[in-house]
Amino acid sequence: MLGNDVSVVLAHGAWADGSSWSKVILALHEKGITAIAAPLPLTSLSDDVVALDRASERVAGRLVLVGHAYAGAVIGSSRNPRVKALVYVTGLAPTEGQTVADVFYRAVPHPQAPKLAPDSHGLIWLPFEAFATAFAQDATHEQQALLCAVQRPISPACITTAVERPLWEDRPSWFLMAEHDRMIVQETQQFMADRMGARLRSHAVDHMPLVSAPAAVVDLILEAVHDSDT
Repeated sequence: MLGNDVSVVLAHGAWADGSSWSKVILALHEKGITAIAAPLPLTSLSDDVVALDRASERVAGRLVLVGHAYAGAVIGSSRNPRVKALVYVTGLAPTEGQTVADVFYRAVPHPQAPKLAPDSHGLIWLPFEAFATAFAQDATHEQQALLCAVQRPISPACITTAVERPLWEDRPSWFLMAEHDRMIVQETQQFMADRMGARLRSHAVDHMPLVSAPAAVVDLILEAVHDSDT
C-alpha cells in the first residue's frame, strides 16, 4: 500500500477553508494515506506558514505538502525538514524576493476575473457572484453555494510579503495546471511550473478542481506520495 510512511498535509487557498479538500481527503484515506487539512488563518503569510507547520506536527512520517492557489506560497515557505515533495494545484509560486501579488498580477487577468479590494476592515472577500462565474464555474450550484457560505477572507499582508528562498528549489514538485482557470490565468501557471521545474499535469478544469474534479488532484498527489515512498 502506498503512503505507509508518508502523510499529506493540504493547505487551502484564499476564500476557502479546509472543507474544500473534503473529496480529496476521503479519496486519499481510501488509499490508506493519512491526509489532513491545515486551517490557515489567512491573516499574513507568516501566520499561515506557522499554521501549516503546526498542523504538520499532528501527522507522522515524511510529508507531502499540497497547496491550492495562494497556499502555493505557504507550502513553499515551510522549512520543515520532513517535507519530501510539494504539490501545487493551480498554485502561486513566488521566488525569492517576490510577493504573491507579483506573480498573481504578472499577466492580464481573465475577462471574468472578479475585481478585488479590501473592505472596511482591511480584508478581501470574494464577491458572491464570482463563485459561479470565475472561482468554481464547473462545480454544481450546491457546491458553489457552500463555497460561498464558508469562504474565509484574506488579508493583503498575505500577498504583499516577499518570500525567502522557496522550498521548491530544494524539493521535487508537481503542478496541476487548470486550463479553464479564471482566477490564475494559464499563462501564469505555465510560467511558474516551468520556473520550478515541476512535473506538470494539465487538465481542462476550473480554479477549484479539488471540488469540481477531485480525481485529477488525487492522481497528482498519489504521484508525489509514490515518489516520496520509494
